Amino acid sequence: MTTHQITVLVGSLRRASYARQIAKQAIELLPEGFEGRIVEIRDLPLYDFDYDDPAVPDKVLPAEYTAFRNTIKASDGVLFVTPENNRTVPACLKNAVDIGSKPNSDVAWKGLPFAIISHSVGRMGGYSAHKNLRLALSYFDMPSPGQPEVFLGQSPTLLTPEGRFVDPATTEFVRDYVGRFAGLVRERSPHQTA
Repeated sequence: MTTHQITVLVGSLRRASYARQIAKQAIELLPEGFEGRIVEIRDLPLYDFDYDDPAVPDKVLPAEYTAFRNTIKASDGVLFVTPENNRTVPACLKNAVDIGSKPNSDVAWKGLPFAIISHSVGRMGGYSAHKNLRLALSYFDMPSPGQPEVFLGQSPTLLTPEGRFVDPATTEFVRDYVGRFAGLVRERSPHQTA
């Protein structure tokens, strides 16, 4: 049986973040035949187009850029799990999106299925981060599941001290979403074999 590889990007660098705990739960809820792995973005250098510009030969492309781009291109889909920072996407996650968006001739994100789970400690569930991230990714012709989207509000109340969802209804809601994402990956993955 083919195993579909899902790259999981967490939009928080804090080791014990709610986003990381939610991401771990989502990985466990992926259906059979899917393997999720959190890919760390904390050490990616800030994006600078000079690295990708042939007219700037004295700036060497960071090895971290190449490794990250290759990881994304080898994925069957990408799951983003993110909080909201100041009404938008955390800088670390936007930086990762920008790194994967270049060079223009070989965009890592192009056509790759994606899903977003956003959260916030308030009631809005990271709505602004979710919508800003979706807007950025729309440029790359990336398919994603439709409604219902996942905005998890009041995230501190959703998790046990061990990082598990408190309410079975939350578990089932996230399970349904990652299941729909998995179905999309099966249909649209660029690595599908006949």
